Amino acid sequence: MKIDFQHRQSAHCENGVTSNLMNFYGIKLSEPIVFGIGSGLFFSYMPFIKLNSLPVISFRPWPGAIFKRVTKRLGVEIEYQKFFDRQKAMEALDKKMSESIPTGMLVGVFNLSYFPPEYRFHFNAHNIVAFGKENGYYLISDPVMENVETLSIEELQKVRYAQGTYPPKGRMYYVTNIPENYDLAKAIRIGIKKNCSDMLSIPIPLFGVKGIRYLAGRMRQWPQKLGDKKASLYLGQAIRMLEEIGTGGAGFRFIYAAFLQESSEILNLPELNELSFQMTRAGDKWREFAYLAAKNLRVRGNEKTPYSLLSDIIYDIADREEKIFRRLNELI
Repeated sequence: MKIDFQHRQSAHCENGVTSNLMNFYGIKLSEPIVFGIGSGLFFSYMPFIKLNSLPVISFRPWPGAIFKRVTKRLGVEIEYQKFFDRQKAMEALDKKMSESIPTGMLVGVFNLSYFPPEYRFHFNAHNIVAFGKENGYYLISDPVMENVETLSIEELQKVRYAQGTYPPKGRMYYVTNIPENYDLAKAIRIGIKKNCSDMLSIPIPLFGVKGIRYLAGRMRQWPQKLGDKKASLYLGQAIRMLEEIGTGGAGFRFIYAAFLQESSEILNLPELNELSFQMTRAGDKWREFAYLAAKNLRVRGNEKTPYSLLSDIIYDIADREEKIFRRLNELI
């Protein structure tokens, strides 16, 4: 059995799964529009939460937030399920396949057999869609892959029940109802308003623009407070979260810039094109920071980029993004 489901590659798994599922049901949404309606651009620095003994830096909201926001704002109804029994989880998935319902799942990345070994790491919030089963293998649309992939029953069960932080526990989700009419422009406006609020208005100084400045201030002090070796580990973590985990922070800025460009036409707001350009420049600055920070880790002595300079780049990014979101808030 095979569902007539169109697999399309995307930059980020949750954006891609959302876009592909919505397109299957006739709601044509690009990845940038999904990301923007889902208020997907964010920043948080939480030094009290550790990943591999290093502080967590995140450039997006919690996993699943984009999908839930997009479907809610368009009036699409979704059923979510999780299973303690592995056999029941696979039986429930098979039932959806027999009903020709493409089904999204959360899985762990580390044991995905079609991932190149160098891309496997312990991350349990990766999104994929199953859209058929042939000869004991599930047909898998993984948006970060170019082509359709397959997983055996045992392989899929293993990644659905990956262990570690935020275990997926067999979670799966699927569309149960599509509205006859939906207001795309309204959904875009709601998405932008929420993103402006997240980046500007959270009072705790660990999130949004305040969080970017907080990271910049702490980074300036890392060599003195932590010593060179530990400071390098913290800096490496910042690069990893920015450039390697999922799409990365700079990549998210570029996607949001594309969203603003598309939205300028939908909302008839030409000024969004200028803000799109400014957001691209912010993404460029994040990439500049990553390049210089990586150089810092590779060289020695006087060739190292001072932490004070890296901190200044982050402060500059915070200023840029604050101006963008304040103007967006005024426009919307």
